[in-house]
Order: sequence, then C-alpha cells, then structure tokens
Amino acid sequence: MTEMRQIKLRLKYRGSLHLWIFSILLGIGVIPVVVISILLVHSSFENHVKSKLAELQYQSVAVVAEMEQKDYLTNMSQPVLTAEVEQLARFYRGRVILVDSDYRICKDTYHLAEGKYNISQEVLMCFGGANTSRFDEEGKYLELALPITREDGSIQGVLVITASMEFLIDLREQLEDQRLVATIVTGVLLIAVALFFSGLLVRPVKKVAKAIDDSSQDSVGGDIQINDCAETIQIAQAYNRMLARLRALDESRQQFVSNVSHELKTPITSIRVLADSLIGQEEVPVELYQEFMTDISAEIDRESQIIDDLLTLVRMDKSKTELNISRVNINEMIEGILKRLRPLAMKRNVELVLETFRPVLADADAVKLNLAITNLVENAIKYNVDNGWVRVSLNADHQFFYIKVADSGIGIPDKEWDHIFERFYRVDKARSRTTGGTGLGLAITKSIISLHHGGIRIHSVEGEGTTFTVRISRTYRRQEEEA
Repeated sequence: MTEMRQIKLRLKYRGSLHLWIFSILLGIGVIPVVVISILLVHSSFENHVKSKLAELQYQSVAVVAEMEQKDYLTNMSQPVLTAEVEQLARFYRGRVILVDSDYRICKDTYHLAEGKYNISQEVLMCFGGANTSRFDEEGKYLELALPITREDGSIQGVLVITASMEFLIDLREQLEDQRLVATIVTGVLLIAVALFFSGLLVRPVKKVAKAIDDSSQDSVGGDIQINDCAETIQIAQAYNRMLARLRALDESRQQFVSNVSHELKTPITSIRVLADSLIGQEEVPVELYQEFMTDISAEIDRESQIIDDLLTLVRMDKSKTELNISRVNINEMIEGILKRLRPLAMKRNVELVLETFRPVLADADAVKLNLAITNLVENAIKYNVDNGWVRVSLNADHQFFYIKVADSGIGIPDKEWDHIFERFYRVDKARSRTTGGTGLGLAITKSIISLHHGGIRIHSVEGEGTTFTVRISRTYRRQEEEA
C-alpha cells in the first residue's frame, strides 16, 4: 500500500480539515437560523392568540356588563341585547352560549343546545368566580367563559363564547411554509459561504503542504516561505528549523562516514605499503623484516582500536537506556584507573596526582563510567609534555559528585572547544595519530556522561594545559531517562 493511498484512507475515515471547517461553519450558520425561525413563527402565533384573546375578552366583558345591568338572564326578551349577542357570535365566526344558575343552557346562537345542561369544567370554575379561557388547537377555536353577576355580587349565570381560530392556524401554516423556504434558501447560501470561507481558511495550510512537498524533492529539502498568516509563518519557521537540523545531521553523517572511511583506510594503506615493501625485496634482513612486521602489528592494533571504539559508540546510540546501574565507590574506581595508567605516565615522566575530598558513593554504570574517566586521564597523559603532571580531583555535595582532570599539556585553542566532542575530530591530526588516538575517545566519554544525565565542561589555555570537569548526580533518576 502506497503512502498516498494510506493518506486517502485516513481522509476517508477521519475527514479533512477542509471538511471539518466547512461543517463547523455550516453548523454555526444553519442551526441558529433554523432555531430562530422556529422561535419567530411560534412567538408570532402565540402573540396573535394572545391578541385575539384580549380582543375577545374586551368585547365579551362589555356584553356581560350590559347583561348584568339589564338583568338579561331573567328577561331575555330584549331584542337589542339579543342582537348584540348574535352579532358578537357572527363577528368572531363562533358561538355564544348562556348558562343559567341551574346549569341549563338558556341561549345558544346555534340553537342546538338550548334547554340542555352544561356542567363543563370551565362553567363550574366561572360559578366559582373565575374567568377561564382555553385555546383548542386541534379544534381550531378559542373559548372564553365569563361569570354574569347580580347586583348583590352573586353569580346568576355564565357566558361561554367560542371564536374560530382557523385563520390563525392557516396563517401559521403559511408562516411554516415560508420559514421552510427561507431556511432552504438560507441553507444554500450558507453552504456557498461555508465552502468559500473553509477553502479560504484551508488555503494557507495547503500552500504549506505544497511548499513542503516541493522542497522535499531535494535530498534534504529547501527552506519554505509562507507569509499568509501568523500560524503558517510559525509552521514554515518550525519546518525550516527542522530542515536546518536535518541538514546539520546529514552533513554530520556524511562527515562521519568520510572520517570512518579515512580512518579505517589509513592503517590498511600503511599495512599494504609495508607488505609490498617486503614482497618487493629479496633476501630481506631479519632486522628489517622484524621492524616491518612490528609496524604492521601496530597498524593492525590501531585498526582494531578504531573498530572497537566505533562499536562502543554504536552500542550506546542503540541502547541509550541499557545501563547497568549499581552503587559504585567512585574513590576506588578512580584509584584503579590511575593505577592502570601509571605505567603509561611513567614512560614520559608525567606525574599522576589524585585528590579526594570525601568518600563518594553514587548510582552509576561502573563499566561505562570507568571507560569515560579512563579516556579523560589517558588523553591528559598522551597530550601532555614530558615531565608534566596530571591532577585528578574528586569532590561531592549532597546531590552531585565532581571529577576534574587537569593537565600541564599542550592545551586546546578556544575556537576548538565546541568541536572536540565530535567523532573523529582532532585538534592536531598529526600528533593524534602518533599518540595512537582514534578521535573517538571524547565522543564516547560525552555519550557515557550524558547517559548518566551528567555534564562535562572544558577549560583550556593553549600551551599551558587543559581541565575537564565532570558533574554527575549521585542518585540515578530513571524517570528522566524514560521521559
């Protein structure tokens, strides 16, 4: 499965940024429009109902007041008032019913229920002294019930009026249809707007992706410049910083490969020259033969040392968390290192001095830390002057222990300080080879100290000497390594 197909599958199941932005913009636009339109239609209908009820109540109260004044329920042979009741029913396209104190219907503008009884809940509540109103949406009418009182305040009957609300129901249906059409039109417009703005918002990201894709055509890639907005500028800057690190890493890798090839080829070339010299001569004297074989053996040892150091670096690079941590007596470890290197120092009459200020116990990988300190002390001896000195000091506080390796050697120019821990880097290449150095010792040392979450510093004066200072925590914090 190709990478492009994998991307398409991820887009299929996860969606694209364009789709997400489009959906969000569409949702932000459509949902409020739908909700507001529904609320407007509902609110408008409710207001019409309330307005109609208020109007109906006003007209009915006026008729009831006239009935109370003229005692209409006792004497219903009043043509003027009867005409008003009939007109009220016709005006609202409804029905007016008068119920007397015996719950008998004494007047019905439909002339269908006169003489019958009405003991509905609304009538009973009116006889209790309360006005009632009810909107029957299914029946499409509005009902209002008002008590009719006597002069003494007692209730002599009830006026029940129903007004047709069919026109309001039809109006609401029309409003619903108009709302639906408006929602569809608005939705179409919002889709177009959402598509436009989502494309506009995603365009800088696509430009970044295209710029990165174009730059990736090179072996490492070229810098990209996107100035659309602050976020794309930050992405471009982060990408350019990553490219800079990759270029530096690529250059370091190429340099490393070149150095490895050169370092491994040099002993082989020397061996080849020596061997050809022996082969090209007849009756080689034993002394010359032994001299050449000694040189060949030395070159083989040098080749072996380079390979061993390379393998050490590879193992540390691959297994950065594989430390064999134990409680180590640092004093005894340094004493053992100086004891092993003392014969090397004696060859050049270099004085080895150890200064310890207190017993130090620490969590460390004894083998790896021993190798790191050995490299520092051995370099101090090799790059020293005859009859010089090397001072190793050990001190500690409650959190860290400190190892200083100072020498009276040739020193290192300050411009070289940032490079001496690079692999195969040599300040003086000619002298390094004569002393048997591989150019990997300090790189191995720094890697080991870094594995222990420690640090190493250098101070050197050219022609006077060099001091390396190592600081490592006395307690190995495994959580740092996992982080």
